[in-house]
Amino acid sequence: METPAPEPPPWERLAMDRVWDEAVRANPSLFDGPVAACAGLTREGPHGVVLTWARTTYRRYALRRVPGATAHLPALFTDVVQPTGDGRLLVGRMARWTSAPGRWLLPGGSMEPPGDGQVLDLAALRRHASRELAEETSVESAPEALRLWLVTRGAHGGVGVLFLAPPRPAAVLRERFAALVAAETARGREPELDRIALVGSRAEVADLAGPHTGLADCLEPVVGRYAAGAPLRQPPPGGG
Repeated sequence: METPAPEPPPWERLAMDRVWDEAVRANPSLFDGPVAACAGLTREGPHGVVLTWARTTYRRYALRRVPGATAHLPALFTDVVQPTGDGRLLVGRMARWTSAPGRWLLPGGSMEPPGDGQVLDLAALRRHASRELAEETSVESAPEALRLWLVTRGAHGGVGVLFLAPPRPAAVLRERFAALVAAETARGREPELDRIALVGSRAEVADLAGPHTGLADCLEPVVGRYAAGAPLRQPPPGGG
């Protein structure tokens, strides 16, 4: 369900622009493109949630670094839980030019607003997750092959919609990623992920060099939940 984004008061807009401009100076690859942010998340029945979203741009996320800001909107993104046949999960490390250099994440990304005449529903989230998985790892899974697995909410209120992909052999996942890196390098570009790893426990996540949390602060809990074979369900909107 779409809702208008709240208009920041003048002092917040000035602070937001200042923080964003500082971030761009530090990382010129940042782009203030359109994004669908989370404007609300409530339960509907015992197993469902209703997501409210708003059109904005990445600049709005700078407000999370402004104390006392009232017009901050949490991030909305999709992630793919891509397992191997032996129960490990594919994770990737963000390249140095990205907004989170060195951070280990599940394949995925921030949700884009739908085009004219389109809606942001579960099917749109699933298509986005499928596209992000292919773009970041060269692993292709049709949208209809992805199962809704979990909805997470992190410290900044960011909402992640996680989809479970069919298991793939570890060798195939590595080969696909190596081919992607080779193709991007041949074009003179650096991939969004500079390396991948296959992890099967919280301890293995902790052993990775670099930060392990993303917008929903969920990598270690997600890996732990999958390794434990936890039932597929959505947590309360305020949960992690």
